[in-house]
Amino acid sequence: MPSRYAQWMYDWEHRLTSVDDNRVVRPLEWGVEWTRDWPCRNGYLPGHTPASGQADSEKYILDFNRRIVAASDEFYSYTRPNDFGLETREVQVFSTRAVPDPKLEAKVQGTFAEFLRFTSPVATPFPENNLVNARWFPAKGRRAIVLLPHWNADAIAYSSLCRVLNMMGIAVLRLSMPYHDIRMPAEISRADYAVSANIGRTLDAVRQGVTDIRSCLDWLEQQGYSQLGIVGTSLGSCYAFIAAAHEPRIRVAVFNHASTYVADVVWHGQSTRHIRQGIEQQIDLDHLRQAWLAVSPMSYFKQFSRWPRKSLIVYAKYDLTFLPELSRDVVREFERRGLDHKVVVLPCGHYTMGEAPYNYIDGWHLASFLRTAF
Repeated sequence: MPSRYAQWMYDWEHRLTSVDDNRVVRPLEWGVEWTRDWPCRNGYLPGHTPASGQADSEKYILDFNRRIVAASDEFYSYTRPNDFGLETREVQVFSTRAVPDPKLEAKVQGTFAEFLRFTSPVATPFPENNLVNARWFPAKGRRAIVLLPHWNADAIAYSSLCRVLNMMGIAVLRLSMPYHDIRMPAEISRADYAVSANIGRTLDAVRQGVTDIRSCLDWLEQQGYSQLGIVGTSLGSCYAFIAAAHEPRIRVAVFNHASTYVADVVWHGQSTRHIRQGIEQQIDLDHLRQAWLAVSPMSYFKQFSRWPRKSLIVYAKYDLTFLPELSRDVVREFERRGLDHKVVVLPCGHYTMGEAPYNYIDGWHLASFLRTAF
């Protein structure tokens, strides 16, 4: 039986994950059309995909994942954008909540900020998603990070952390992940296309996110920043790990929530139960794990180990989305490979990590680590 504290925490997590009733249950789609322009094609011509039958599509996707993992430097390669530009515009919330918080809207009304914009190296059918957006929090010096929020974060989440890091002399590009806030297509009200029952689209979203991160590092270097790092939370942590595994310039990394395989999070996590509901009659966990192998951090520890860096891993003891046992598996892999890392375990859950006092404790650990890790 859980302790009183544990039960209180679990009840709080359930309440927070039940606030929104706008999650959409969708059926499994293999999404082979998203692979048409991917690298690692194994002889398939660009634009060509196999027959659309269930068996053909499944085999094609599973085989593609294995090729990607074997040649991931090619899959996550990119052409450097040539249209970097800063724009000043009014700050907006872009809430994905079923009922947006009017206090947040009022808080940012009439405020303006600078945003880095450029064309993503990965093209999708959605023009708004193809224009990358990253809010710029400049600071003097040579240290800078790319910060990736959690899945379905609004556009002002983590702004306070960014300002704290600025006071420490660390510049921040707070990246809008694919299909989030200003990049969200009009046909959806949540960032569902980043992780969904569409297998190919989810793979493509991670590839796009990783190349967007690497492009942000290009821009930071152009501004004179030479000590570069990355911070990712939840889904952003997944993107951050894969980017670090393929990017030698990232010398400091923070993984705020950590897990092994995307499929395990979707299958067991509270916040993704609507995805499982739509697919569990058509696919089991083992096959789903193989279908998303190429976007799972556990696939890339060999690549991650190629360059020296300092890492912080933060996970929550009562997490019902990134289960603690999955986070501990990540920690064990860091230990097995002798990687330079620090581990922090917070006495809260996935959603409650964003609530007081745990958000302050988490922020303190992140800021303290980054202050000295460079």
